[in-house]
Amino acid sequence: MGILFSRFTFSHSNREESRIMMLGLDAAGKTTLLYKLKLNEYVNTIPTMGFNVETVTFKGLSFTVWDVGGQDKIRSLWKHYYQDISCLLYVVDSADRNRMAESRYELNAVLRQKEMEDVPVIILANKQDLPNALSVSEITDKLNLSKLDDRRWHIQSTCATTGDGILEAMDKLKSMVKKYHRHKSRHS
Repeated sequence: MGILFSRFTFSHSNREESRIMMLGLDAAGKTTLLYKLKLNEYVNTIPTMGFNVETVTFKGLSFTVWDVGGQDKIRSLWKHYYQDISCLLYVVDSADRNRMAESRYELNAVLRQKEMEDVPVIILANKQDLPNALSVSEITDKLNLSKLDDRRWHIQSTCATTGDGILEAMDKLKSMVKKYHRHKSRHS
């Protein structure tokens, strides 16, 4: 598990290609999300030590997903994927209360990068099915999302094993990417 780098192709009037990056701490559920999107079924995964590459089609959208290990020592490689990103999907393990501060730190470190300026963010509050999971409002507070007033963001409750919330997140992603491209084209 770790970083997912996705390349979504949307039908824009200018046929522009969109690149979506999915990040999060190890064990947040990124690989499970990937295979739920790819196969529409739950696949029991193991921690990603290297990387997995999959092509996924979602509602007519085709994208390549790079699933790279997200352990602490690998996170320094995330910066190599920031170029030309149209949206960031950030996955949080809602039940991992002890790592919320670490997750907030990593999210903020990514968003401070020049290449990520103005890039919209969708936070996937994953593992909502677990009894000790933080609510979306608690995660919003723990990640200090209200301080992201200079960029578009959305938080979505998800459960990668059942697929709950994933369709809503992908619909929101499509909308945010379209707005981002319109904004970029007006300011270019």
